Amino acid sequence: MLRVLGSVWALLIGMILIMIGNGMQSTLMGVRGGIEGFSTSALSIITAGYFVGFLAGSRAAPVMIRRVGHVRVFAALGSFMSAGLIAFPLIADPVVWTVLRVILGFCLSGVYVTAESWLNNAADNQTRGKVLSAYMIAQTLGMVTAQGLLNLADAAGFVLFVLSSILVSLSFAPILLSASPVPVTEATRAMTLAQLYRRSPLGTVGTLLLGGVFAAQMGMAAVYGAKAGLAVGQVSAFIAAIFVGSLALQYPIGWLSDRMDRRLLILVLGMTGAAATWAGFVSGGALPLLLGAAFLMGGMANPLYSLLIAYTNDYLELEEMPAASSALVFIYGIGAIAGPLVTGGVMNVVGPDGFWLVLSALFLAIAGYAAWRMTRRPAIPVEETGAYVGVLPTSSPVAVEAAQEWVIDNAEEAGEDEADL
Repeated sequence: MLRVLGSVWALLIGMILIMIGNGMQSTLMGVRGGIEGFSTSALSIITAGYFVGFLAGSRAAPVMIRRVGHVRVFAALGSFMSAGLIAFPLIADPVVWTVLRVILGFCLSGVYVTAESWLNNAADNQTRGKVLSAYMIAQTLGMVTAQGLLNLADAAGFVLFVLSSILVSLSFAPILLSASPVPVTEATRAMTLAQLYRRSPLGTVGTLLLGGVFAAQMGMAAVYGAKAGLAVGQVSAFIAAIFVGSLALQYPIGWLSDRMDRRLLILVLGMTGAAATWAGFVSGGALPLLLGAAFLMGGMANPLYSLLIAYTNDYLELEEMPAASSALVFIYGIGAIAGPLVTGGVMNVVGPDGFWLVLSALFLAIAGYAAWRMTRRPAIPVEETGAYVGVLPTSSPVAVEAAQEWVIDNAEEAGEDEADL
């Protein structure tokens, strides 16, 4: 493992810094928006804007890279991203912030595509799974660290925005100085959503619903905290607990995924996530209960993404997996755009606790659909299922496709071993 980390440590440090900067601005939107008096509807649109940009960037970045190369795309998008972070406190207007969030989402998606291409290029068949795990841990640590840094200055000022911009700017140095050679960019023909649904209805519908869950967690949790009257330190602790839970429970859920009917595990995670959101709903704003609910909610939601990918792979031919990765990311992006808008609408009607009601409904929908699918066809025997590999929802199609490649490599090696017996 140390040898693997030695080959990609600079890339991982760069990604940690990027995630810190992104995590800071994501939480700041809700906290600062509340200070500026933005309505819940306005904040939900601002949040959705990020995912609109992210989805567009995941589609456009490979085209830009093929035209001008990884280094130029990475440097250009990084510059726009750094400038955008500083621009937020200059004009406190919902329309301007929405435009900036679209730009940031677009830029960050392109940065992910580029950095993950370098990361995947640095791995081989034997190390790809470990590299992806290290990348997932680096992303999560960055998001958790970001929440702690929010307490260094007043959210009503400009220092935190400047700090996030500085961190993002610094992140480019280790990545650009270590990323060699430049990876070859190949276009993968995407699977249509209809084809994906025919192969795996649960994988498709579950990923769509989970997009709404994650976007509400990532973008609207800070809005909930601000509207519920939590202090900045409490909001940052609440959001940090979500990502700590996702990191702590990723491995145990992955271990279970390779040893039982994945549909049953999806059902259990959905029900557990719904129970966690109900605990948040009845907590009355008590911080210990909120932190526990956030930990469990994040611990169910993030591993569900990897679990749904693994489950979908069980119904795909090996050659179909790379094409399915783009379709999965796209359907996830649609859910992520809708999630904050629906959450904001419900919060407008019932108040801050509408945040918990929407998340509970989404978790229950995932569990209910999994239960229904269990009646439609028999389970695949455990010994015939593919491997589970952890991938965060914040990753681009490059990381998802790299995970698919790792599954393919393992399946081919297993086939060769059986042939030799």
